[in-house]
Amino acid sequence: MTSPLRLAIFDLDGTIVDSQHNIIAAVEEVARIGGLDCPARESIPQVIGLSLVEALAKLFPTVDPKVHETLDREYRQAFIRMRMRPDYDEPLFAGTHELLDALDKEGILLGIATGKAKRGVTSVLERHGLSTRFVSIQTPDDAPGKPHPGMVLRCLAETGAAPENTVVIGDTSYDIEMARAARVNAIGVSWGNHAVADLRTAGAHRLVDRLGDLLHAIAELTSPAKVP
Repeated sequence: MTSPLRLAIFDLDGTIVDSQHNIIAAVEEVARIGGLDCPARESIPQVIGLSLVEALAKLFPTVDPKVHETLDREYRQAFIRMRMRPDYDEPLFAGTHELLDALDKEGILLGIATGKAKRGVTSVLERHGLSTRFVSIQTPDDAPGKPHPGMVLRCLAETGAAPENTVVIGDTSYDIEMARAARVNAIGVSWGNHAVADLRTAGAHRLVDRLGDLLHAIAELTSPAKVP
């Protein structure tokens, strides 16, 4: 009897990529260029994971909606400039390569569902030698942003994995809400941008405090014989 396909869909920012400092810097640059009041630093991580236009609309709520697309362009340009600097740093969380190796050995397919634009995703994956790791990569360029389930549903369609054998791994309530809306399993990680209480309230099936513990949690939740 053939074993069912198993799929682990990862968020990027705050889950496997330590990018919060760069995102905050880009938002601050957008505010400076636009002559806008900069949002409080602690408010910026709360919108990480949303599509860029939606995130900027929340951070600059008093700006005319017509200006949000201009802010979007300025943000993207700010990131391009940052990536060209010799001191640019956007590391993976320690142990990410080892985790992905272990999931490969378990025969678990790997996907991405992120609020990052496709260009940014490509840059991150190339920088860290991950360009061929993921069989399905979904961004708001091709599907509705989180917490809409569209990116997860596209991953399922592209891989043929069933919802019950699929898990989303993310650091924000948007990731968990997206997973629940798509009727797949959800793991919340505690080292990212949202508080553990928010992940629990959003409906995470598991909460993980160490990246090294993800292998067991993913294997358990994608197994045909998983414990409810």
